Amino acid sequence: MAFYRDEKQFYAVMDRLFGRLMKDAKATNQFARSNMVIRLNTRQPNAQILLDGRGRPVEALFGPQVGKADLELNLEADTLHRIWLGEVRLRDAFFGGQIATKGYVFKAMQLGELFQEAERQYPQVLLEMGLR
Repeated sequence: MAFYRDEKQFYAVMDRLFGRLMKDAKATNQFARSNMVIRLNTRQPNAQILLDGRGRPVEALFGPQVGKADLELNLEADTLHRIWLGEVRLRDAFFGGQIATKGYVFKAMQLGELFQEAERQYPQVLLEMGLR
């Protein structure tokens, strides 16, 4: 059974998490320097997160957005959930085929600090929202 019951719940959690991350210069500096746009496309539920590092502050936009991304990551929401709980390593998910990419995959390295901080804060967000 999928962790998220629907896209509304998924977006609520992501909004709270990314709201915190976007205020944290340590989490966003590396990505901001990349001048990239990355789109995360999830399944179960179907949802999209667009991370825009072309300006400061870095922006996280939820739902379908127009425009081309430098890199698209396609994965199940449960995979993202497990990565941020520390149950699956991001690198293993990439090389194990759990994350499909469109674009130059090594650009994803620019997400390192942001994903590390997400992994640190995600369990607390779930706890605060009564999901853990």
